[in-house]
Amino acid sequence: MDQDSHCTAQGELLEAVSRITTFSTTSPCDEEQNQPKAEISCQVRKENSEKDALQDSSASLSPNSSMTTKELQEYWRNEKRQCRQVKLLFEIPSTRIVEHHLSKYVMYKIIILQTGSFDSNKSVIERRYSDFEKLHRNLLEEFSEEMEEVTFPKKTLTGNFTEEIINERKLAFKDYLRFLYSMKYIRRSKKFIDFLTRPELQEAYGCLRGGQYTKALEILLEVIGLQERLTRGNPVSIVPTLCAIVVCHKDLENPASAFEYGEKALSRLCVHTSHRYYIPLLETMISLAYELGKDFLSLQEKLEEWKAKKDPIRVFTLKELAVREYVQ
Repeated sequence: MDQDSHCTAQGELLEAVSRITTFSTTSPCDEEQNQPKAEISCQVRKENSEKDALQDSSASLSPNSSMTTKELQEYWRNEKRQCRQVKLLFEIPSTRIVEHHLSKYVMYKIIILQTGSFDSNKSVIERRYSDFEKLHRNLLEEFSEEMEEVTFPKKTLTGNFTEEIINERKLAFKDYLRFLYSMKYIRRSKKFIDFLTRPELQEAYGCLRGGQYTKALEILLEVIGLQERLTRGNPVSIVPTLCAIVVCHKDLENPASAFEYGEKALSRLCVHTSHRYYIPLLETMISLAYELGKDFLSLQEKLEEWKAKKDPIRVFTLKELAVREYVQ
């Protein structure tokens, strides 16, 4: 009787996940009612590529019968989270002037927070004019039509460090980021996400490679929240960051925390068993589970199942993979 109930529950979960997957594929949940003109003008041109991307995403995230009830539940929760609209606000409250050797520039403090409720996990980053300028050039290359109506603050020959010019640029950059984020194709683009996260990730991985695990962990924990919000429709993309956090916690002898973040990463890979992080993560989780006195047999079974299907190949450890990220 217990086995029948379990099978029934699993069947119901599979059916529910199938329904929500179909819904998320055919009815994107983050369409804005009042889209900017630039986005409306590009909608027809981008329609086919967007549909392909959604189909690829939904196909790769489909549940399968080999998933346990717990994995199906986690998968279903992730699908529901992806369908919740997340809107971000960009504020630039302050600046600072940096003088370094022969160079002098202004750093703009950007606060990114989620709308709709009190956001205790706001993200704070700093960027300079040249960073914005590089982002603008990159987006013009890929989204020339969408960027037609986007104004970018021009450089001036003199007065770049006057209070008046700095305050004007603060407001201009705030509006610039808000406008970019309002366009779906741009806010989902790698170039936009890299502008908001890459410098911090480069610093964190540099610390990790140098054995500065405490510093690396501090930065990674700050970045991961922003990454999750920016990549809500593509949860697999944050797996490398989650695994880097696992590596840091493990080397800092915090196995419980390492296991916690490992579970988050593994839940995003349950239907992506060909992902390069899947086996190294499984092996690390087996080791951590054994150390913590947790059940590791189910993880071991997954590992053996994967090995039985694949030809023997050289697999990097989780740490070896992590130190290869953001080398340049």
